[in-house]
This record gives sequence, structure tokens and C-alpha cells, in this order.
Amino acid sequence: MTNRVLILGGRGRIGSSVMHDLLAHTQAQITITGKSETAKSGLSETVQYQQLDLSDREAVRSTIRALAADSTTVSPNLVIHCAGPFHHRDTRVLDLCIEQGINYLDVSDSVAFTRRMLDRSEAAKAAGITAIVNSGIFPGISNSIVRRDVELLDSVDEIHLSYVVSGSGGAGLTVMRTTFLGLIAPFKAWLNGQWQPVKPYSDRESIELPAPYGKVHVYWFEMPETLTLADTYQTQSVVTKFGSVPDFYNRLTWIAAHIFPKPWIKSSIGTEFLANVSFQMTGVTDRFSGIGVGIRSQVTGQKDNQSCKIISTLVHDNTAVAAGAGTGSIAQLLLAGELQQPGVYPVEQALPTEQFLQTLGSRGLAIDRQIS
Repeated sequence: MTNRVLILGGRGRIGSSVMHDLLAHTQAQITITGKSETAKSGLSETVQYQQLDLSDREAVRSTIRALAADSTTVSPNLVIHCAGPFHHRDTRVLDLCIEQGINYLDVSDSVAFTRRMLDRSEAAKAAGITAIVNSGIFPGISNSIVRRDVELLDSVDEIHLSYVVSGSGGAGLTVMRTTFLGLIAPFKAWLNGQWQPVKPYSDRESIELPAPYGKVHVYWFEMPETLTLADTYQTQSVVTKFGSVPDFYNRLTWIAAHIFPKPWIKSSIGTEFLANVSFQMTGVTDRFSGIGVGIRSQVTGQKDNQSCKIISTLVHDNTAVAAGAGTGSIAQLLLAGELQQPGVYPVEQALPTEQFLQTLGSRGLAIDRQIS
């Protein structure tokens, strides 16, 4: 039987990238959803479109039930949730997948959402479904890079992740909205063995990335890796920082984080204004900055009773395509029945390093690593 995949939010930049990755690496029959009937134009003949409002629980249930009806142990089907921002989402899609016994994958990047999803792990286990959250590029590929490096050590002291995106990163308004929603309030970071408050977009730091980046700057930014990596590896500290290229976007984001009234940013008017202005600006600067992404992971710990530091880097010329590869590679394994782990997990707890490297390599993404 042929696998079937339902991509919620499949007309967005990330959802579209996931779709294209699956078309290139699987034989699955793909249905994507969106709110507008007109969004079906321009699609490949091999992709079906369904108008679907995620707030209509019965419509979503009916759609997932139809998908589950065609699923078998030999040929499992899959729901991929790409309809962010996930700050505003609840567990209803996962709950329906649990109800219908169908596997689940998402591109979420919200700590609060991740907590809610992980709380559904026992229900997912009882239903026998595999649910993986936070797939994509960061989080996602970044988590697997950390896992690969941690496996070389006897113990871990600190995990330091830095992400840099050029211009828009090839992403759309949803990602812009997510960025500004992350500036509203201080968040808790796992530092020196305890949760401590950190101001978003603070503590500017210089890092080095491979070409074409070189020296770039990053700032504190809340990511679900802070939560999941601390739990997975019992490390003393997890640092997550983010920055943009060109650097003046960092300055503008800092102003939004430290000067703009937080209630205004949080309002739909403020969020939409900032997201739309930023999207229009990057539409101009993307022409010379590109839309790529850079990841730097630094893991420090102990190996054979000696201090050890492992620095891994990855760059790609299109952030959205890289995110599609990160999600698509996990989807490929789930559809093939090669990744079965009932419950709800972040990427680093579900995806073995060997499978990660194999699927990543098949998509032409390479990781540089230095050990000292």
C-alpha cells in the first residue's frame, strides 16, 4: 500500500518545503491543507489540497479519521503539523491522532507547546503511536547534532547552541510572528544546574561560522531545546542564542525586545505590524544577504577523565529548505516503519544518530566537527 501524509499548514513556507522533501524522497500520497480555497492553485498534480480550518475540531477529526482508515502496520500514514505559530496551538491535533491511532510529527518551536505535548506521552504510548515534536532545522537537526556529539563524551557539562539566519531565511510571515512573540517576556534557562530568568535578545555574543558567514552575533532566545536537552542529557547548562544577518536586523530586534511596549507586541495588531514590516524589509535585503542558515553547537564535558569540547557547524543556503529536510527525513523513516517508538518525544530522544546521518547525507547536508 502507498503511504498517505497529511500536512497541516502545507501552503506555508515551511509546510511547502516539507512537501517538496517528501515528494523527492518518498512515494507517499500527500494532502496539504490551508484556510483558503484559492490556495490550491499552482500545486503539482500529485498533491491534493484540502481547505481546512484547524479551529473546526469536527472537520479536523473527520480528516484525520479518513487518513487513519487507510493506515496499516505495514504502511503507516502520518500527520505533519506545520500550522504555526505554535504559541497559540493546543494538543488537539495530537489528541485526534491518538484517538485514531495515527503517527504524528510537527515543526513546533514553542516551549509551552512542547510541555503540553510531552504531557501526552503516556496516552500516545497506550495508543501505540509515535509522535515527535520540534522537527525542522532549529529545533530539529540541531538536536540531532547535539546527540551525535554527546555520544562521544562520558558526561556533559554545557550545551551551547547558536543559530543565525540570513534575511527572511526563505520563511514566511508565520516565522516572523514567532520571532516577535518570543520577545515579550523573560524566560527560564537552565544554567548552572537551576532554572534562571533570562531577558530575550540580551547578552550579545560573537561566534564564528563557516563561509559565507564568518563572524556573526547572537543573542539569548527561548527555544524548546532548553527544556528537552536539559532533561535528556542531565547537563548543567543549556544556552540557546539566535541572530540575524545583516547585523542591523539584530539591532532592530533588540529595540523591539527592550524598548517597545510588551502589551502592544503581544496584541494581534502589534505582532502583525512587526511581522509584515520585517517581511517587507527582508524582501529587499534577501537579494544580497541570501536566505541561508548557520548552526553552531558547542558541547563541553568529560572524556576519559579529561575536559573535552566538541564544536559542530552546519550551513545551508536556504533555511526553509533545510527545515523541510529535517522534518522530511524523520517523516521518511516513520513512513517506512524504520522509526517506531510509541510516546511523545523531542527529536534527540527519538532519532538514532546513524539514521540521522544517513538521511541528512541523502539530502546533501554536511556537518563540520572539531574536537579539542
